[in-house]
Amino acid sequence: MIKKSLCVALSGLILGAAAVAAPLELETQGSFAIGGSVVQKQGTFSEDHFLSPEGQKAYGDHAYVFFQIPVDPNKYPIVFQHGGDQTKRTWESTPDGRDGFQNIFLKKHYSVYLIDQPRMGEAGLSTVEDNGNNTWSGNPLYQDQTFFRLSRVGDKNGVFKNSQFPNTLEAVEAFQRSWNPYSGPLDNNVNAKSLAKLFDKIGPSILMTHSMGGTIGWRTPFYTKNVKAIVALEPGGTPFLFPEGQVPTQEKTKVAILGGAAEGVSLQNSKKLTEIPILLIYGDYIPDQPSEAAGPDKWRSELAMARKFVKAVNDHGGHAELIHLPEIGIHGNSHFLMAEKNNQQLAQLIENWLKKNNLAGK
Repeated sequence: MIKKSLCVALSGLILGAAAVAAPLELETQGSFAIGGSVVQKQGTFSEDHFLSPEGQKAYGDHAYVFFQIPVDPNKYPIVFQHGGDQTKRTWESTPDGRDGFQNIFLKKHYSVYLIDQPRMGEAGLSTVEDNGNNTWSGNPLYQDQTFFRLSRVGDKNGVFKNSQFPNTLEAVEAFQRSWNPYSGPLDNNVNAKSLAKLFDKIGPSILMTHSMGGTIGWRTPFYTKNVKAIVALEPGGTPFLFPEGQVPTQEKTKVAILGGAAEGVSLQNSKKLTEIPILLIYGDYIPDQPSEAAGPDKWRSELAMARKFVKAVNDHGGHAELIHLPEIGIHGNSHFLMAEKNNQQLAQLIENWLKKNNLAGK
């Protein structure tokens, strides 16, 4: 009887563990390039000058897309747009090896599409030479302290106290090895047009952006009708969009070029942002007043501009919301919300918003 009871108990434990760690079931997965352009070099190709560019074509400016579709997927896929000097790796495993948003939302039965934007990562081909205006193009990339502080992970003393960022030497090194230089000039409209072609290919979907990917997200509905909603994690570093004639001034920051920027677009285009629900989420360590710390002060300015953006969208009949996590009792998050110890909680916060807007489920 004891042996039988033990077997039953062990069976229960095994079944319970299986239920907790159920494997992912995929219908399919794959990758492809989308968008882009081709430039022809004048002249005639000759094998006598095999490596010469004359008479050859340069292909580039496309996006690279990796996708996974689960068995019995939800109605709307999620397309993930990374931020500046990043790639689709942003959404994969966290710096300490846990599930990133890719797997978290896949396990919630969303099809996931991760992109490398044109001239980045696995979409590194460009038809235009780098113009030298981007500080973060080319190697070596001597920016570890810059990125660490701009991302509000920490300061000269290391990772901020009580941070949600995984505070180990291995995690910080993984974070530093996630950066990727640009292989051509940054062109937000080129990026948005390639992203729009993806939406045209896969149909109505949700767009999730991070950081400098924010302005690419704002522009994408200008070129496609298939963006059902935008979730923007700490958009900034590139301009927020406002109707022409209604562009607010940029707040002064400790480092002038880091302030939250704004750009005017036609009223016709700006109205397209009023037709879809939009959610912006910002983390912690953003001061209320000007600060001598360049990274936090930058995000003070970005958050202020984000609030103006939300107001402008809603003043024109839109449905934009902004969540500043400390204001709802969630503390310790850096700029990389999707990579931190509470990323499951934040993913659930996002899904609750999707449910509220009838964008979740089958």
